[in-house]
Amino acid sequence: MISTHILASGISCIVALVVVARLTRKRAYHLPLPPGPPPLPFLGNALQLDTKRPWLTYTAWGKTYGKIVYCRTFGINFIIINSEATARELLDRRSGNYSSRPIIPTSELAGVDFNTVFLPYGETLRRHRKIFHQVLRADVSASHHEMYSRHANELVVNLLDVTSDWQHQTEIYAASLIMAVTYGHHAHGHEDPFLSRARELFDIGEHVASPEKSGMLIAFPFLKNLPLWCFGGAFSLMGRSRELAQQLLIEPFNEVKAQMANGTASYSLVADFLSQAHDNADEDTMKAVALTGYLVGMDTTASALQTFLLAMVLYPDVQARARAEIDQAVKHDRMPCLDDRASMPYLDAILREVLRWHPVVPLGIPHATSNDDVYDGYFIPKGAMVMVNQWALSRDEDIFPDASRFVPSRHLTVDGKLKDPFVNHFAFGHGRRICPGRWFAENSLWTATVAILAVLRINHAKDSNGNKIEVKPEFTTGLAV
Repeated sequence: MISTHILASGISCIVALVVVARLTRKRAYHLPLPPGPPPLPFLGNALQLDTKRPWLTYTAWGKTYGKIVYCRTFGINFIIINSEATARELLDRRSGNYSSRPIIPTSELAGVDFNTVFLPYGETLRRHRKIFHQVLRADVSASHHEMYSRHANELVVNLLDVTSDWQHQTEIYAASLIMAVTYGHHAHGHEDPFLSRARELFDIGEHVASPEKSGMLIAFPFLKNLPLWCFGGAFSLMGRSRELAQQLLIEPFNEVKAQMANGTASYSLVADFLSQAHDNADEDTMKAVALTGYLVGMDTTASALQTFLLAMVLYPDVQARARAEIDQAVKHDRMPCLDDRASMPYLDAILREVLRWHPVVPLGIPHATSNDDVYDGYFIPKGAMVMVNQWALSRDEDIFPDASRFVPSRHLTVDGKLKDPFVNHFAFGHGRRICPGRWFAENSLWTATVAILAVLRINHAKDSNGNKIEVKPEFTTGLAV
């Protein structure tokens, strides 16, 4: 039997030979690549990254090399964009060339390649986007206002319970709301089997689907043929991930089918879909779209709400101003609702600042170039992985002075009106891959935050002696790290 040590040594030798071959291949660029850090032999810039928080490395490189940075990892070309103007120029105005995704082998191995987020540009993606537009466009998203309010009120009640975990409560709010809209399913906290399995699937995805961790399999596809135990660590979870993905694709969808057959189905996106004539291929597309919306919306909405709560603790003056706005706009001792939104621009500014202050997905989701391109005198090769460093965008002092502080008023004009629409925020991505659920996210976040501020006073916890416990903000990494 071949020992694990010999196998690992053999793989290392093959990797080294392939890297040498790639690095010594003749290149005939007419223009220089964008500036970037000098690569190390064989591995490129892989060992120069902060693997826990790579966006900080990319931001530091941006200060040295400029708004667009080139680096190379395991033979893969990376283009890092550290400027919103550059992101708009390339991903918005040249969207035809920047709308695809890199092939991430770990997504396929984990059984999550159905996810709309990971699809390359093409007919399958267009089918997904068409359904998303039909069910989550602005007017349809706004029509769910009663459902938003019901779940937001439940969130407030759950947060009032001093024994509850407020982070878990925000996750339950986001997950149960999206599950209700998507499948008509009424979830019951973290013990709900759909919610618990979705959370487990997402946690696995955070470990295995990031661009940096996928780089080796992209560069050396033959490694996919090796048993997963050879890699150890997160890769050993791939089998469990595939099992969970299949369960979540099929079971909630079939539950809606069964409810429709016996006349007990609630309104949902899936029920609406099934009420029309579709073939099996369309059903597969709808299953993928439904689960994508659930998985993506669950984590991003909960993360944004947690950032909001943290900001309210650290910036009590902001919380007081927002509450005063609510009191002024809402009379007759009732809960605020979406109909009151136009009279609360400061609360909208808070939400914009939440997404800027600590971006939910600091590196966005990587794009891929379909063809060679030239920008600002630099050559951008076909197949390059293009990443918008949202952290760098959020810390651009020319646009956001004193960027580390939470200052909602930066999003208001001198006469107190909002500067830009919420759905245009860079946090929702760019070009043809902009988040199709951004109106749903906007409404669900607004409804939750206004309900919380109308009822609760958010403050520091206190110790057994009644002394305030200071908060030290710490953020964990996410899917696109």
